[in-house]
Amino acid sequence: MTEKLEFSKRLKESMVKAGYQPRAVVLEREFNSRYWGAPVTAQGLRRWLLGEVIPAQDKLVVLAEWLKVEPNFLRYGTGAGEKIADYQLIWKTQFGHQEQEVFDVFLSLPAEHRKILREVILNYAKGCNVKT
Repeated sequence: MTEKLEFSKRLKESMVKAGYQPRAVVLEREFNSRYWGAPVTAQGLRRWLLGEVIPAQDKLVVLAEWLKVEPNFLRYGTGAGEKIADYQLIWKTQFGHQEQEVFDVFLSLPAEHRKILREVILNYAKGCNVKT
């Protein structure tokens, strides 16, 4: 099953558990009454229910608050937290303190500075014949 279809399944299940029919007209009424941005059309919301599109994060947050579920659950499912924890463990075990310090500083830089450093590192690696 694709990621979009899995999202659709979780959305429908969450709507049913919250006491709503998983229909575009219901989703349009309930979502748009809570969303602070431009209203989403029934056609657009139908695409969420059919598993054609996954909404942007701001819309996922509104859906999650309405349906009383975590946004990460709607987007990724129940195993999302475990996958993130596994990745963090791998990250901590593969890199020493000095590398982590460099990464932390890099991540704290403004986006335009990170872009420059990224290009420097990639060009340096290319000069050392390291595959990127």
